[in-house]
Amino acid sequence: MANFNIFDIAGSGMNAQSVRLNLVASNIANANSVSSSLDTVYKSRQPVFASELKNLLDGQKLGSSVNVLGVVESQEPAVKEYAPNHLMADKDGYIYKPNVNTIEEMANMMSASRSYQNNVEVLNTAKELILQTLRMGK
Repeated sequence: MANFNIFDIAGSGMNAQSVRLNLVASNIANANSVSSSLDTVYKSRQPVFASELKNLLDGQKLGSSVNVLGVVESQEPAVKEYAPNHLMADKDGYIYKPNVNTIEEMANMMSASRSYQNNVEVLNTAKELILQTLRMGK
């Protein structure tokens, strides 16, 4: 039934935002980690989303859902800090910190959380409308 596509669409949105929230949590958790080399330093990760717009345009589907295509690592350089007394310092006395911007990550977290909540509201509203429609037949 075409009316139930809303559940698939909102569910795919919730799944996408859940992936986004998990990546934000991982980025924030590793924001203060330290490494002794550029190769091993944690890099900020972001999800890549895509809409199934092609199916919608081809008339195969009545709604467009969200797909998580993958996760990409930030290409921003790591923070290089001179700390010769640090246990993780390399031979030149440098430590490397992740390229995670905690302020951006917090904004990302709030945005993802609100998007998730909006999809929950869509599901609840659709469910309530279907239940009210069924009650009309009584």
